[in-house]
Amino acid sequence: MSDRRREIARSAVELFADRGFHGVSVGDVGAASGISGPAIYKHFRSKESVLAQALVDISMELLETGRARVSAAPDGPGRLDALIDWHIDFAVTHPAYIVVQEREWSSLDADARAEVRALQLAYVDVWVDVVRTLRDDLTRTAARAAVQATFGLLNSTPHSARIAEADLRVLLARMARAALLG
Repeated sequence: MSDRRREIARSAVELFADRGFHGVSVGDVGAASGISGPAIYKHFRSKESVLAQALVDISMELLETGRARVSAAPDGPGRLDALIDWHIDFAVTHPAYIVVQEREWSSLDADARAEVRALQLAYVDVWVDVVRTLRDDLTRTAARAAVQATFGLLNSTPHSARIAEADLRVLLARMARAALLG
């Protein structure tokens, strides 16, 4: 995907998070991207495809970066720390994506939902594999439930009370480790 398409999708996500998908026009997306509304159609076939691209892109980034951090970590505990730190970084720096994912899921067409869901499940599986190296008492199903519950915790940051970012990162990391290793 071109850098321009990526920039347009990122700009749109911020608008979708602020005003809702249906409260944003193609003209709004264009203005936020520094182009005219009709120029969006040079890059995307519809506003829905902008939303789909944004959620596919961020899901791919989560998966690819998660895999890279696991590969670079020295051992099981280091792999888990790398994943937790990565997901916290995502949640703290990209809250609009979390809001849009939660609120605008039904605005995606079936193909986009399937693609995003497949990427997200692959990301969950990266976590499950790491957790199971540290928790041999968990079945794959139980590990998946623990990981998804931990995502719920980490992804609550756009809706939670605000504390200093450094303190929030420490708190979330401690809570995620406790949830997964407890």
